[in-house]
Amino acid sequence: MANDPIIALRAVTKTYGSGATAFQALKGIDLEVATGDFVAVMGPSGSGKSTAMNILGCLDVPTGGAFLFKGVPVEQLDRDQRALLRRRYLGFVFQGFNLLARTSALENVELPLLYRGEEKSRRRETAMAALAKVGLADWWDHTPAELSGGQQQRVAIARAIVTNPDVLLADEPTGNLDTTTSYEIMELLTGLNRDAGITVLMVTHEPDMAEYARTIIHFRDGLVERVEQGAAA
Repeated sequence: MANDPIIALRAVTKTYGSGATAFQALKGIDLEVATGDFVAVMGPSGSGKSTAMNILGCLDVPTGGAFLFKGVPVEQLDRDQRALLRRRYLGFVFQGFNLLARTSALENVELPLLYRGEEKSRRRETAMAALAKVGLADWWDHTPAELSGGQQQRVAIARAIVTNPDVLLADEPTGNLDTTTSYEIMELLTGLNRDAGITVLMVTHEPDMAEYARTIIHFRDGLVERVEQGAAA
């Protein structure tokens, strides 16, 4: 159904270690993310938000409970199936950009398509289109060292959306940027959410960045403390 959430966590727990040294990072999380929503995830260090995002990004699996992506129980998938889901449906943006240093912006953006085995001409065309979406078509041949921090993050966002993902997971995407550039990146993410219909989940410590979201989820002590509407709602 169209109204079904794209993501749902049902009583999700995550425990690291065993016995006396066991640490329960998530203590029974219930949350839903609607298709096309822009969600900010907030909480102090150790609150469980990063663990939850790793599960949502199919980088980790719950110890207990269910994680449904488009109705599919992800916790029942094997490692290869989760990798396929990640490659087809998810895009990732990181605080540190994670670009290859000696590689052009275009080649950085092409990488996910290379992993998919797409032919070179198709890769180049699709990557150039993604760079154009983030306003960097004229910078395609520049390496990261020749780009500002904001431009590097735009390249990283282009790389994340080049596969046309359903969900974009952004981990502190403005953490290494000055205030003005941070607002520019948030406007870009908002535009991708609005115009391309990409569901955005963003971890942030910055309340003014979270205000761009329509939904704000607060974590504390391994639980969802509260869910509230953002200024964009």
